[in-house]
Amino acid sequence: MGASTKPADPTIVNGINLDDLFALIDDVKREPAKGKTNWHVITTWQGQTRSRAEVEGYGLGGEQVSRRFSIDIDEPRELGGSNNFANPQEYLIAALNACMTVGYVAQCAARGITLESLSIETDGDIDLRGFLGVDPAVPPGYETLSYTVRIKGRGTKEQFAEVHEAVMATSPNFYNLSRAVALEPVLIVE
Repeated sequence: MGASTKPADPTIVNGINLDDLFALIDDVKREPAKGKTNWHVITTWQGQTRSRAEVEGYGLGGEQVSRRFSIDIDEPRELGGSNNFANPQEYLIAALNACMTVGYVAQCAARGITLESLSIETDGDIDLRGFLGVDPAVPPGYETLSYTVRIKGRGTKEQFAEVHEAVMATSPNFYNLSRAVALEPVLIVE
C-alpha cells in the first residue's frame, strides 16, 4: 500500500493565507503583467441625492474576474438628501481606512505578527462655501485628513513602526489621496 501525501495546510496569519500571498508576489516579480489590475465602477442617479454604484468585476493580469456588488450612496438631510445611506465623503474615508487596514493586516502577517486589534479613525473638514460655489477661493474638498491607527498584537513598537511605514509606502488609497491623481473626464450629452 503506497503512502499518500497530504498537502500541507496553508500558513495563515491574521486570516491571510501567506502561501497565496507570497505566491502572488513571486508571480508578479517573474511576470510584472500579472500584477496589472483594472477597477471599474458605474454609478447611476437614483433620484434626489441618491446614487447606486455597481461593480461587475475587475481585471487582474489581463483576465476579467467577475464579482457583483452594489453600493448605495446618499447625503444627509441637511445637505439635501434623504439620509438613507452614507455619503460620498464617508465612503471616501471608509475606502482609505479599509485599504490601509488590509495593508496593516497583510504587512503584520508577512512578518509573523499576530494582531489582536486594529482600528483606524480618520477625519477631515470640508468648508461648504467651496462646494456650494459661495466663495471660489475656498477649496471644495479636504486640505487635510488626519488619521489615528490603534494597533495591538504580538509585535514590538519598532516592528509596528516598520509596518506603519510600509503601509504608507504601499497602500493604493493612501497613495491616491496623498497626491494628485490625473482625472480624464469625458462628457456625453444624450
